Amino acid sequence: MNKSKKIFILCKNNWYKSLYCKTKKKIFNYRKSISINDFLEIEKFFLNKNGLEIGGPSNFFNKEGPMPIYEKMGTLDNINFSSSTTWTGTINRENGFLIDGRKVGKQYIADATNLSFLKNYYYDFILSCNNIEHIANPIKAIEQWTSILNKKGTLVIVAPRKESNFDHNRAIVKFSHLISDYKNNMEEKDLTHLKEILRLHDLEMDPPAGTKEQFKERSLKNYENRCLHHHVFDLNILKDIYNYFNLSIIKTVQLDSDYIIIGQK
Repeated sequence: MNKSKKIFILCKNNWYKSLYCKTKKKIFNYRKSISINDFLEIEKFFLNKNGLEIGGPSNFFNKEGPMPIYEKMGTLDNINFSSSTTWTGTINRENGFLIDGRKVGKQYIADATNLSFLKNYYYDFILSCNNIEHIANPIKAIEQWTSILNKKGTLVIVAPRKESNFDHNRAIVKFSHLISDYKNNMEEKDLTHLKEILRLHDLEMDPPAGTKEQFKERSLKNYENRCLHHHVFDLNILKDIYNYFNLSIIKTVQLDSDYIIIGQK
């Protein structure tokens, strides 16, 4: 196994699944940037509660991650867009949602922008780690998520910082753009940003994407694999989103690799 492949596997086993780290030191710095006290302050919002994760499972919420929610929660259902994804491999819905081989809730195969089959005001919390950027119409998605949160439900979104990954050449999305996509009912098949992505995506930081030609071929099939980052976020845009949905912002954390924003209805 060559050195770059070893490094990528280390990153994949860390919480940020799509990040390519050039050195092992970089990976360790991400771990040192986390303060467990940041989680202890908001532990009560997840302790023995009933939640839903969009995507996942994610090492971000494991015992060794910055927010060890998995060991504190009651139950956790899961939504994945397909029964086979780049990050999870094959998913057997009949087995339920598995974390480290343990069933913690139900497994659904559905699009994050259409959760009408779930009960309104049902969940105590919703988790989204490193997938909001993979959604073409994030406002539509979060509208769905907030509709199934109970009256004091908690929403956690973790989004990658562009400086830490292959998006570092791209501009932060404008909130007005997200609203425009929502009003135009942008579908998940959208490839509006493909030209920009192909021009600015740093392939040196994304070895699994392959060559320019391979990356383009994969990107054209994005509806099947959902690997593209449609938009690039920062903490200000995430705050705008939470304010738009009248979510009270409980806590924000800026890591070397990610932004964390936690809000409550």
